[in-house]
Amino acid sequence: MRMDIFTLFPELFPAVLGTSIVGRARKKGMLQICCHQLRDFSPDRRNQKVDDTVFGGGKGMLLAAEPFARGIDALTEHLGKRPHILYMSPRGKVLSQPMARRLAEFENLVILCGHYEGVDQRLLEEYDAEEVSIGDYVLTGGELPAMILADAVSRMLPGVLADEECFTEESHYSGLLEYPQYTRPEVWRGREAPPVLLSGHHANIKKWQREQALAVTAKNRPDLLLKAKLSEEEKERWLAPEKELH
Repeated sequence: MRMDIFTLFPELFPAVLGTSIVGRARKKGMLQICCHQLRDFSPDRRNQKVDDTVFGGGKGMLLAAEPFARGIDALTEHLGKRPHILYMSPRGKVLSQPMARRLAEFENLVILCGHYEGVDQRLLEEYDAEEVSIGDYVLTGGELPAMILADAVSRMLPGVLADEECFTEESHYSGLLEYPQYTRPEVWRGREAPPVLLSGHHANIKKWQREQALAVTAKNRPDLLLKAKLSEEEKERWLAPEKELH
């Protein structure tokens, strides 16, 4: 997969997307991430201006459509086809594990990072950009959300993680939050690790992990239980009446 990120601050990305799992995937050639300085595509070669005042009034500046469009067009010509375009926006659909899996199926992704008051709406319409949010709050720019999206999608690419179980056991993949985990020493500050995890009985361990995942989800995100795949016995035990789930 190749990801191209258009941003006013490309210098923010190497430290995050050049290390750990994503960094190793890039070194192995499984993933290519290119960060582009938006000002390089400004029609104003002298001042490299990329923003202007908002029609209709209001505070703040708005990123113009043309710099992004020039970048996308140049990239499309280079690739020989138009990539799937994403715009990080608080009004977009919230990033989820199923969305990350879907986006991982694309060969080429472009991520547009807004700033100031956002970007001219006509750009999003012209390129049929998919708007993506990372939560119900507003950030200064789209750079942090772009890093999160790139990380989440990268983990879903074949071969990036050593074993499929590395992500199928994680929170949200199965629809539940992840069960608690423990390591040595067996007793830490008087707190013992659950004996079942030291028993070597794999069936009992799996059963315990499932029960714990259900318990954690019921406590922290009961809304997820309504969408998770549960057995009839689990539904009877964990799906309380709606009024009790709040």
